[in-house]
Amino acid sequence: MLQWLTLFLCAIVIVSGAPECHYFTKLPITDTLIGTNVEVKLLLYMNKNSECASLINATHISPLDVKKKTIFLIHGYRPFGSPPNWLNKLIKTLLNVDDINLIIVDWNRGATTINYSTAVTNTKKVAEILKPVIDSILGNGGSLDLIHMIGVSLGAHISGFVGSMFGGKIGRITGKKYMVCDHQRSVYLYINSMNSSCNIINYPCASYAEFLDARCTQRDSTYPIFGYHLDKWTNHSSVMRFPNKVFFQTSSEEPYCMYYYLLDIIPWNKNARKGYITIELEDGNGLKVKSKDNHSAKTFEQFREVTLLVSVDRDLKNITGISLKYSSARVVEHKLTLGILRFKLRSLSYPDRPPLCRYDVALQRDEEVKVQPFECRVQEM
Repeated sequence: MLQWLTLFLCAIVIVSGAPECHYFTKLPITDTLIGTNVEVKLLLYMNKNSECASLINATHISPLDVKKKTIFLIHGYRPFGSPPNWLNKLIKTLLNVDDINLIIVDWNRGATTINYSTAVTNTKKVAEILKPVIDSILGNGGSLDLIHMIGVSLGAHISGFVGSMFGGKIGRITGKKYMVCDHQRSVYLYINSMNSSCNIINYPCASYAEFLDARCTQRDSTYPIFGYHLDKWTNHSSVMRFPNKVFFQTSSEEPYCMYYYLLDIIPWNKNARKGYITIELEDGNGLKVKSKDNHSAKTFEQFREVTLLVSVDRDLKNITGISLKYSSARVVEHKLTLGILRFKLRSLSYPDRPPLCRYDVALQRDEEVKVQPFECRVQEM
């Protein structure tokens, strides 16, 4: 009997010594109707406790390693009181790609309300709660350079408020317009940027129309990469012309990658043509991928090179066939031929790949023509 009692007491000691895990607040739907006062829980995850969060506050940050990067992940408006459905995936992905202090800013009490304007008002209060926490990190040997705020929806507002409280010296702030992105695409796009097999390239440009018109995509330039690993990119003078406007496209499915080419066309028709060209790429295994309809109508004049942006949602490493179709922009026009003296297809996504060329191609209106390309001659590259 004494032996069993000893084992039981040991079991109690072992269980009581285990760390207490804390979780994101779940609220009932009734709180949406009656509203909630602002309460903030700071859930700290680290590589050593990726499944179990500990609670910290401005006077208790001891579990946090101030010498490591600290990410504050801040959610937005929660009209129904439930945790964000992307939360667990983002936590696991962040901890998998980087050795960090990850702080989930749980302000569900304050974000859960039927009145959106009330949640907006509460964002400033949340920022005021976060400031002394960062002050404590700094007071214990931390650095603003190692602070990264990631805000979703109204969480971006909170991040901005915190940034202004520190004179814009926070190391990095990342925000997206969650409410206007289809199926929370912005969040999952950001998650995929951490460990995706492709890089989503940002093209600085004055407008999206100019981007689609291939006026901002020079092959010999260096462009920033979208998402989490942006800080690994080195600034380049060609990008700094439009530092606040960058554009890119995404596919409809994860990991949302698009692959870009530039198609250079030299027409030989004596009379100008105006219209559109769509292309389809094919590899040696018969896999085909069609380009998006990116550009506006182009004018094709004799011997004047025209460059088109081509974007596809699949990377074909060995292109063995290219199909082209010309559509006229003129409503009334007989069946004209667009004569191509030479076209050249060069990869923007993988600039080290050799350009592909083809000469003397005749395109009948609305009829697809398939040709076999070959590597361009040295003087054409």
